[in-house]
Amino acid sequence: MRTIAFTSALLLACLTIAACDPGTRSAPEQAAGDTAALVKTPDLSGGDSSAVLHARVEAALVGKTIAWVPVALGIPLGDIWTQVMRAEAEARGMKLEVRDPNWNSTAALQAVSALIAEKPDVLVVHNPNVQLYARELARAEAAGIVVIQVNMVSNHKTSAYVGADWTTVGRLLGEEMVRVCGAGSGASGKVAIVQGEATSAVSFEQAQAVKAALAKDPTIRLVSNQVANWDANKAHDITTTVLQQHPDLCATVGFWGVMQAGAAQAVKAAGKLGQVKVYASGGDGKLDCDNVDNGLFTKFLSYDSTSQAKSIVQFASFMLQTGLPPSSVRTADYSRLHWMEKGKYDPGLCYDPARQSAPKS
Repeated sequence: MRTIAFTSALLLACLTIAACDPGTRSAPEQAAGDTAALVKTPDLSGGDSSAVLHARVEAALVGKTIAWVPVALGIPLGDIWTQVMRAEAEARGMKLEVRDPNWNSTAALQAVSALIAEKPDVLVVHNPNVQLYARELARAEAAGIVVIQVNMVSNHKTSAYVGADWTTVGRLLGEEMVRVCGAGSGASGKVAIVQGEATSAVSFEQAQAVKAALAKDPTIRLVSNQVANWDANKAHDITTTVLQQHPDLCATVGFWGVMQAGAAQAVKAAGKLGQVKVYASGGDGKLDCDNVDNGLFTKFLSYDSTSQAKSIVQFASFMLQTGLPPSSVRTADYSRLHWMEKGKYDPGLCYDPARQSAPKS
């Protein structure tokens, strides 16, 4: 139902843009809508047969290319997005082309630049940080390429962002730590944050929201707020040191499950698993479920990466069918969030990329 509502909302927005009378708009609105006004609106009177509609969809989608540049493959999150996007694209007659920079920012930028020259119909990117792709994404849109950003947004906003609302994620995680560590809990009130990359929108927005939530309880003490650059080993070492300095630590929160698993292992090695609460967010499917089930994570906030991948292809389909210029649309599809606790979560969140098959739509 969520994806149907998303697509319907986008269609309504498209129709609204197409139906506006340019003469009723202000000068700035007229200028902003000039590009969209160049698009010829199809006859939407409803008189077409299903066969005609089917032919239009095929003409818009079959043989089109979606180019995908993740931060890296070989991790559950990247592999889930890739498998599900490929299955969804192929079901529509499109193809998915993947360029894996394998955590190398230079290679990632080169891949995006090369793809712009190749002119795929849609470009999907997972931004390493807010600035790396900013100019290239603007250049891609100017070349007529639909650009969709997933989970980590750039300073340059494009036709669509599909991913978590990190302010909400951070607030929910912060409120949970206040609940278990704050006034009236009997705990020390000491908490720690393990960030990813400081210049990533995920880290910055999540950290700001977590700290704002913690600040509402004066009994909470943020004793550590350090960057692990998405590395589980660094998260482990940071947390080991924090536990040595603060053996009465109440909770630690990390901004990605794979990274925060390192912090959880440090808690386990110190013999404090269950005593020190471990929180994280992510969308790594079965790995997240395993870490919840084995007690490494006290509570986990999932953004359901399989649903994100479906939304990406649905939006690509929408843009290709409407023919709207990329720069005429600015939308966001914020992911539904799911709390996971041992014995209390939807098993549908446990997608296993090792199966090498995507779930049915």
